[in-house]
Amino acid sequence: MNKIPSVNLADFLSNDESRKQKFIKEIGHAYENIGFVALKGHFLDDKLVDELYAEIKNFFDLPTAIKEKYEIPGIGGQRGYVSFGKESAKGKKEGDLKEFWHFGQYVDADSKYAKEYPENVIVEELPKFNEVGKEAYQMLEKTAKFVLRSLALHLGLEETYFDNYIKNGNSILRPIHYPPIKTEPKGAERAAAHGDINLITLLMGAQGKGLQVQNHKGEWIDAIAEPDELMINVGDMLSRHSNNKLKSTIHRVTNPPKEMWGTSRYSIPFFMHPISDMKLDVLENCIDDENPKQFEDITAGEFLDERLKELGLKK
Repeated sequence: MNKIPSVNLADFLSNDESRKQKFIKEIGHAYENIGFVALKGHFLDDKLVDELYAEIKNFFDLPTAIKEKYEIPGIGGQRGYVSFGKESAKGKKEGDLKEFWHFGQYVDADSKYAKEYPENVIVEELPKFNEVGKEAYQMLEKTAKFVLRSLALHLGLEETYFDNYIKNGNSILRPIHYPPIKTEPKGAERAAAHGDINLITLLMGAQGKGLQVQNHKGEWIDAIAEPDELMINVGDMLSRHSNNKLKSTIHRVTNPPKEMWGTSRYSIPFFMHPISDMKLDVLENCIDDENPKQFEDITAGEFLDERLKELGLKK
């Protein structure tokens, strides 16, 4: 595969069984072969997208001293602001050339997960920032639910298999700012090659060059979405759970050509995480003589903890 396939969620949501099956087949094939699709027909409307970009640009334009007061110590960067260069890819000592914000789950007050998750951080200077962030979070979570339903059917599971694992799940919406590059980066990239930790990632802002995906031959291919598309990829949790039937693909955000160094780039991934006690044990129906079990049993919470330490976000 040298191109990211495009699918339309409207096919899956239609009452036409043949369209639904076509979607399941297309997304299943893409995730078994390259781990990425471009998705039309999601639940984000243009107005919400425009408002979200306006609000995150307003936030990243704030003076550094104001942004840094929203960098909360002791929570591994799970909520609020993470300053420039703090995060590095697994195995890299150079920090990525980015700063970002985290919106987390909006848990029901009586849920047991209310105590487990840090609270969302409120930006006092921007009255609409948190409200728009919450709405985008919930529309992306809704989109992700239906993508996972299609993948459950592809894997031979009951359609709503993932629903209870993602309700109140530890998902993160991460607006990222890649600032203009001022000096020659020494070994650092906007985002070094990495795989995602979670079940699936829904990415806004993959228009234009920058995001690249590594195919099975080890070649880097450009992943460019249309303005009305989200780029959606498989994360390591889902890859483990499916015994690597669904591929978690290595990807990166390259530095722009020198004449473009003076420009900012914004992207907004939504990392769909399950609740921490979900067992990521390899599914029985993904094991056979040709595909023996590849991964040890582990819960989503244990796996996340392990990976946050590797990324330098948790001690």
